[in-house]
Amino acid sequence: QVQLVESGGGLVQAGGSLRLSCAASGINIATYRMGWYRQVPGKEREFVAGISGKNTYHIDSVKGRFAMSGDNAKNTVYLDMNNLKPEDTAVYYCTAAGVSADYWGQGTQVTVSS
Repeated sequence: QVQLVESGGGLVQAGGSLRLSCAASGINIATYRMGWYRQVPGKEREFVAGISGKNTYHIDSVKGRFAMSGDNAKNTVYLDMNNLKPEDTAVYYCTAAGVSADYWGQGTQVTVSS
């Protein structure tokens, strides 16, 4: 059974930092394209960052503030978020995209107060 378990969300003031973690079980993250998405109520889910092999990708609005990384030994990916802004408030989801299936975590809430 595949599980992606996110943690690290919470309430933080603008300008603060959080580190999200996504611990995977049932898959080897080294063989999947791992990513982070976020969603605000009433809006579509938005891609934030991805990692495939040694390559990482971040949307323009988070470049220079967010950094995605992975630890294959721990089978875990991370999203380091710095200089957080109120518009970063959302539920953040971890994803694993494979050849035959995609998996999603349950999400973790990030709230940034102004």
